[in-house]
Amino acid sequence: MKNSDDLRPEYNREDLGKGVRGKFLNSYNKGTNLVLLNPEIAKAFSSSAAVNEALNSLLQLTKQTVKLTHPSSGTR
Repeated sequence: MKNSDDLRPEYNREDLGKGVRGKFLNSYNKGTNLVLLNPEIAKAFSSSAAVNEALNSLLQLTKQTVKLTHPSSGTR
């Protein structure tokens, strides 16, 4: 049975064309980061702003919780 994709078992660098060094450097330096959400998670949010708001709330809650607890010293 013939494979339906066009992938080759091996590629030469010349086959891939000319690369652009640092193409995404500015975005990277600005802190841009793409994250793939599971479909059920993505359905729960209307926009990336809504996801960021939820995650920021979780971070704040985590920081508050850490202040309330003390790390164990390992001894009783």
